[in-house]
Amino acid sequence: MTRVLPDTLPRHVQVQQRIQTMLRRAEVVPGDRIPSERELAEQLGISRMTVRRAVDHLVKVGVLERDSTAGTRVSQPKVQRVLGEERLNSLTQMVAATGGVPGGYVLSFEQTVATELLSEHLQVALGTPLFKIKRVRLVDHVPFCVETSILPAEVFPDLSADDVDGDHSLYQVLEQRYGLQVGVGESRISVAQVGTEEAAVLRLPETSSVLVFRSTVRDQQGRPFEYLYSVNHPELVTFSFNAHK
Repeated sequence: MTRVLPDTLPRHVQVQQRIQTMLRRAEVVPGDRIPSERELAEQLGISRMTVRRAVDHLVKVGVLERDSTAGTRVSQPKVQRVLGEERLNSLTQMVAATGGVPGGYVLSFEQTVATELLSEHLQVALGTPLFKIKRVRLVDHVPFCVETSILPAEVFPDLSADDVDGDHSLYQVLEQRYGLQVGVGESRISVAQVGTEEAAVLRLPETSSVLVFRSTVRDQQGRPFEYLYSVNHPELVTFSFNAHK
């Protein structure tokens, strides 16, 4: 039976959402072929041109990939974030390790002060000056996460937005300029509905669920120096745990 889409959104956006819903419900998994443009057009009761526009967009942002002989398939995740390492690697290193080209840009760089939550995580007094750095991280020029790092300003004086723009690794900057030796920390992963700003940056429908990664990062002496909040694209990022005996 032909399904006619409602008129609340542009048709090509509705098709994008329908395909991404298939992915979130695991109707198809990485490597699977999605229905052809003709099949999708018949199922949804719209033109093949509209379907092609939607698929073109999802190929452009890395969710789908075209094969000249096998049709359009679900892409393998672009970034694998590995947890449980004895020494924490930067996201820049993780992207490069999976064969991707790392990149990014700063959304905002501002000074704030420690709230009760941040005071607890960073073990600083209430009202302590902090840097709050919000960045978009890229793999092969495609946004895959929006990441917020909060650092004690007095520990890292003169840190600026230019230091962490582009493909610069924050941890590398902290090591080279301030002598910090990055260790590990306490982390947790959850699922949440994407916010409006993150949806626009990650090119997701505002009804999408995203992977949220929170971490209190410590140096090798066990002192916390960063509270990290990361919103990850659910089709471009996977998390794995490397358990050490």
